Amino acid sequence: MLQSGIDFGKIFENLYESMGFVQGNWQNYVMLLISFVLMYLAIVKNFEPMLLLPIAFGMFLINIPGAEKVLWGTHPEGDNSYEAVTNRGLLWYLYFGVDKVIYPPLIFLGIGAMTDFGPLIANPKSMLIGAGAQLGIFVAFILAAAMGLSVAAAASIAIIGGADGPTAIMVTSKLAPDLIPTIAIAAYSYMALIPIIQKPLMKLLTTEKERKIRMKPLRQVSKLEKILFPIIVTLVVGIILPDSITLLGMLMLGNLFKESGVVDRLSTQAQNGLMNTITIFLGISVGSKAKGEIFLSVTTLQIIAIGLFAFFLGTIGGLLVAKIMCKATKGKINPLIGSAGVSAVPMAARISEDMGRKYDPQNHLLMHAMGPNVAGVIGSAIAAGVLLACFGGYADGSAPEAFVNIVNTIMA
Repeated sequence: MLQSGIDFGKIFENLYESMGFVQGNWQNYVMLLISFVLMYLAIVKNFEPMLLLPIAFGMFLINIPGAEKVLWGTHPEGDNSYEAVTNRGLLWYLYFGVDKVIYPPLIFLGIGAMTDFGPLIANPKSMLIGAGAQLGIFVAFILAAAMGLSVAAAASIAIIGGADGPTAIMVTSKLAPDLIPTIAIAAYSYMALIPIIQKPLMKLLTTEKERKIRMKPLRQVSKLEKILFPIIVTLVVGIILPDSITLLGMLMLGNLFKESGVVDRLSTQAQNGLMNTITIFLGISVGSKAKGEIFLSVTTLQIIAIGLFAFFLGTIGGLLVAKIMCKATKGKINPLIGSAGVSAVPMAARISEDMGRKYDPQNHLLMHAMGPNVAGVIGSAIAAGVLLACFGGYADGSAPEAFVNIVNTIMA
């Protein structure tokens, strides 16, 4: 028998109040539309789908009205910190790897296991192109600081110019964790849009004659060189700049797995199972922080604009260095490989190949472009270490007085 005294009116009232459309606001629905656009870009346009799709779906889930309390948890009144959340949900636990900076180094481990540093070893001069492509990071940093953003926020936004999602997430998680969703989505979106962004710049900054330059085949790199390279780079950079060792060390460990030839199972796992799992966790975790009330703000627009500017400058910096090297070698280096100096591996190198073959179908630049491309990965990790070493103590929003004076002088 049905127990008497049940207040069915109250039951239906509770059910009604728990429904999403009662709890939602306009920001939720705008973010849902943005998530649909990102899913479209990932699925239909194939723009960086491995990360853009989980990020978009994480954004989609967390902005369904009422879903945040179930998937993330409940924030106490006046305390939005990660640790203060109660009734913790699945996404809160997945986000632990972002909050504690676990996922980005593991992504670098997988990248290292998939990367061949042979083209860089065969042509060490390509490291100069990778260094030139970091121009966007440091110019954008000064610009962001001059616009009134804290040095911590400026450093986090500027790292987008390196076209390296894991590095951007790591720097931001240490300096400006509130900006993680916006910066991560901007970084991966620009990486996905590399063909659209880079090709016009490549055409603008090179001549047709330069685009047709054929480069000599690279020398064969010995196995000993490939084994020693990750060890020496880790030791040298680690001693000089310990703040970069987390990312760089994992990158080189993955590469050592690959090149040593004695741990094929570990190398395969780092390239496939581990990489794929962490990519899912990282993407959906980052997307789950893109809530409407945080994402839809003037700060977000600033981040997107400065990040795009940084990415432009990174590509331009690499192209200009490659153009200078072309002149210095009397036409032995095709400047198109300069755009690969950003660390979007291997997409940026493929763009160099595509542009070269467009003007000469028999011209193959891929392996030559891989040198600057992997140099860009190393360069972005080093740039991140520089920013963390210089400004890691200013995450509270303050700024070193000397830096303020320099920025004021530049902008005067």
